[in-house]
Amino acid sequence: MAASKTSKVSSAKKKLTVKKAAAKKPAKKKVVLPKVNWREFSPHPIIGVDEVGRGCLAGPVFAAAVIMKSDELSDVLTDSKLLSEERREELAEQISIKHHVGIGSASVEEIDELNILQASLLAMKRAIEALGVKSGHVLVDGNQKIPNLVGFEQTTLVQGDLRAAPISAASIIAKVTRDRLMAELAVQYPQYGFEAHKGYSTAIHMESIVTHGPCVVHRKSFAGVKEYIK
Repeated sequence: MAASKTSKVSSAKKKLTVKKAAAKKPAKKKVVLPKVNWREFSPHPIIGVDEVGRGCLAGPVFAAAVIMKSDELSDVLTDSKLLSEERREELAEQISIKHHVGIGSASVEEIDELNILQASLLAMKRAIEALGVKSGHVLVDGNQKIPNLVGFEQTTLVQGDLRAAPISAASIIAKVTRDRLMAELAVQYPQYGFEAHKGYSTAIHMESIVTHGPCVVHRKSFAGVKEYIK
């Protein structure tokens, strides 16, 4: 019995040592892909589309589509996650004034029914439809083309929000639009702190779900939520 306990302790120590060694390994640097000359795509107009909110536990997923009418702002646009909230707000206002913008979303109910990937693609399709154009070339952030998008050519761009200005613009518009909605939902459901984490699975958000249970804007098919549905 003593030998067995000693063996278990030794095994546990080995596992801990391996974990510590793994933790000390430097994180792999993200390889940033080169920018693309997006104006060379055809047919025109060139439409950048991106979504935001896929990884959240609460709230809809939003998408934006942008047709850039000129090169104005193209040099300062980037992935919305790399910008401060104040800077995103500033740029979103300028993008809306200077360029052509469409916004779409998929509801929490649609996310639970379709799954988050299909709901995100649906939100992108709706954003493009909101532009009111019938043809063009869509640059889609990521590696999934948008289903049932009739009349449009599509090119997927991994890290597109860093590589093509129309996608960068779309990411900013989508992020600002969704963040504003989550701030409004925070007033209705103050116990969850939506204004701070925007529905993402932070420690504070998870604790509030455990304490209060999910509310109607939580995604009931998601791990971290469905376990606490009464």
